[in-house]
Amino acid sequence: MTDLDALPNGRFILQGYGATEDQNAQIYCTDGRRRHSFAIGSAVEFLMADRRHQIWTAYFDEGVHVDPISAAGLVRWDSGGNQRWRYTPPEGIEYIDTVYAFNVDDDVAWACYYPTFPLLEARTNGEIRLRKTPVVAPAGMAVHREQIMMLGGGRQPDRLHHCRMTEHEALLVEEACLTLPNGAPLKRCASPVGRGRHLYLRGTSPRQWYVTGI
Repeated sequence: MTDLDALPNGRFILQGYGATEDQNAQIYCTDGRRRHSFAIGSAVEFLMADRRHQIWTAYFDEGVHVDPISAAGLVRWDSGGNQRWRYTPPEGIEYIDTVYAFNVDDDVAWACYYPTFPLLEARTNGEIRLRKTPVVAPAGMAVHREQIMMLGGGRQPDRLHHCRMTEHEALLVEEACLTLPNGAPLKRCASPVGRGRHLYLRGTSPRQWYVTGI
């Protein structure tokens, strides 16, 4: 699997393509030259950067259970490739097996993960909060202030769940069926991208994207 994302100042990070296993993340400058490489773990499900030079990596089970870097399920790096934080769940909470839905905004990442699908809020100051949600196995989410919109869940890939967050849970406000702009039904899509209040969904080609959000 190959992941690519933009960093501030015109740089970008590439994971997977043309890299060795122990240096599988590469950061490139604006002139296209590789600046440096580092090990970012295996089985990366999501790789996303923000405007504060933070890089977040979320993993699935094939890496969580075998790779020391991936074992935390969610890791934060700086743009120099230094690991700054890794997730440790509070006592009594299940560890991450696979991250199903992910969202990154400035200074905060949101993850919903198997097996129990809590909503994890992880901030760059090290604070975390877990909330119960009414959605099992969402595919993507958009977040804005106390609102969260979760896509999918179970066997309903086109279902939107609009929720309001309290201190300990996300309460369902309304549900809707998401369709394409032409009214066609939305089929299951691979790894929707959540950026703050927006959720991006890839169309039938790599250059075709749709956006929804709160």
